[in-house]
Amino acid sequence: MDYTRIDQFVLRLVEESSPERTAWNLEKIREGKPATWNYIDGCMITALLEMERITGDKRYFTFAEGFIDAFVLEDGSIRTFQPEKYNLDDINEGRVLFQLYDRTGKEKYRLAAQKLGEQLKKQPRTFEGNFWHKAIYPNQVWLDGIYMAQPFYALYQQRFGGGDCSDTVAQIKNVRARMFSEEKGLYFHGYDASRAAFWADKETGCSKNFWLRSLGWFAVALADLLEILPAGEDRDSLAAIFSELMASIGRYADGDTGLYWQVPDQGGREGNYLETSGSAMMAYAMLKGARLGVLAKEYAAKGKKTFDGIMEKYLTFTDSGLNLGGICLVAGLGPENNRRRDGSYEYYISEPVVANDAKGVAPFVLAYTEVKRLTA
Repeated sequence: MDYTRIDQFVLRLVEESSPERTAWNLEKIREGKPATWNYIDGCMITALLEMERITGDKRYFTFAEGFIDAFVLEDGSIRTFQPEKYNLDDINEGRVLFQLYDRTGKEKYRLAAQKLGEQLKKQPRTFEGNFWHKAIYPNQVWLDGIYMAQPFYALYQQRFGGGDCSDTVAQIKNVRARMFSEEKGLYFHGYDASRAAFWADKETGCSKNFWLRSLGWFAVALADLLEILPAGEDRDSLAAIFSELMASIGRYADGDTGLYWQVPDQGGREGNYLETSGSAMMAYAMLKGARLGVLAKEYAAKGKKTFDGIMEKYLTFTDSGLNLGGICLVAGLGPENNRRRDGSYEYYISEPVVANDAKGVAPFVLAYTEVKRLTA
């Protein structure tokens, strides 16, 4: 497998991007909206910093730092950030602030991280103690939100909270208790503690189906937290949850490609398809879990098979570079005035499938950094 052109692909995306318009944020491009502080760009900046760390190519760091610098003001306030939305998605980009502060010494990055940490302290919670996903989704927990908030929260607690990450661990344990299907070994996309949402089961509060990318976000969050948390009981608890998910998701991999289905437990059903972003996330999680020693070594081979399968099925060479296809553009649950997003099988397969969106590109690049470590 020739991986060398992946570096060219990522650098092309960087060269075509600026803080005002990134080549990978297709949602902004399609809507014609200006750039904002958001999780999509945050995912890609995280991936670029990993690329710089594994390759030593300073161009990745130069772009990443310049991008974040354009949004973070000298007093630590973040341009376009809207605290009143209590949107966990907008916390995600903050995880890079710690690394940028350590590398540059710019005080504004430390101040911005503190502001986002204070924002989380005010985040509304369910009665069990979990963060609401957003203010417009009261009492709702989405798997996506674990990735969006908890790695930042753990890093923040290490810097400013005395290292106590018990709140993060407790919230993930609640997800295991409320959203895990013992029958399928998978987690439902969403949970409403109030059972009021139109998509929520009135007994369990869970949504109807499993969505691959939400499972992928959860898996990546766990893998990243296992790198952040020190050895001890809290880390052991997360390692058990992570290992359980990695063992069960493997049952749903496509035998030929190693990829996973958009609705993972219904492979081969009409309309279902092998999806890039969630598959890349699972590849990353397995590769990283094996590298950290949490998973058996054979998981590295499984993760690499998935990564190679994405390359073979969805990565194409063109005159302008490479294109990564098979990416679900977006999916969600509600709100009340958007009943199309009902968590049904038909809904998940109806969302647009696109190429080169950061929700697929960033996990693919993250998985690539693990492959590079494996093959170095």
